[in-house]
Amino acid sequence: MLPTLFISHGSPDIAIAGTAATAFLRDLAASLPKPRAIVVASAHFEANGGVFVTGDARPETIHDFGGFARELYEMRYPAPGDPKLAATIVEGLEDAGFRAKVLTGRGFDHGAWVPLILAFPEAAIPVVEVSVDPGKDAAYHHRLGVALSQLPEEDVLVIGSGSLTHNLREAFTHLKVGNRTAAVPDWVEAFAVWMGERLAQGDVEALLDYRDRAPFARENHPTDEHLMPLFVALGAGGGAARMLHQSRDFGVLAMEAFAFERAA
Repeated sequence: MLPTLFISHGSPDIAIAGTAATAFLRDLAASLPKPRAIVVASAHFEANGGVFVTGDARPETIHDFGGFARELYEMRYPAPGDPKLAATIVEGLEDAGFRAKVLTGRGFDHGAWVPLILAFPEAAIPVVEVSVDPGKDAAYHHRLGVALSQLPEEDVLVIGSGSLTHNLREAFTHLKVGNRTAAVPDWVEAFAVWMGERLAQGDVEALLDYRDRAPFARENHPTDEHLMPLFVALGAGGGAARMLHQSRDFGVLAMEAFAFERAA
């Protein structure tokens, strides 16, 4: 059975940069069984009041960012979609009590295609995206993941793509000058360590209450959307997390990646 993954996708330019996270993602597929399809819950696919699932057969590549090198805007990720899988996911979500709908006319945002273009550059595996809801909490997204938990048993790789820490105001102070190796503040490290320890322990109760329990939660996540894919991955995979990667970018972006696997 496939694991479920959480990936910190970081700045869009990791697709063309030489960071530690870039190198990790390039080696990722070799460590996994080949999936028949990939489902990505992306922090950049936000929708209120329900869950949308992309249903196009040939999704476009969305360049939903600004101020980066032209090379990045010229990149395309031409993986096919999977309308049949999208419809099946919607049906399962509705059975689990969610308002869900297939959405057409929406391509792959950079939360999906940036990590995938590194990990699966051949773009041959069908990809479907699932939205997160910025108005809902960690418990909601954990339940959303649980509703997707049958997919790994069906050779579908579920990925939550967000960021373990995501204070853009702080990141931009270093990004503007290209300082990828800026010093890591104590408030970033304290939060990342707390989250990593609770994930390794499988302490779902503490994790769902991270806003009140984790040190410097609000400093690292002024808004929640970039951590919600973690809870989708946690719900879909179950069990304790295994850390796959740990690095820092621009000082304040914790680039951790985790795998979740249910006991056989």
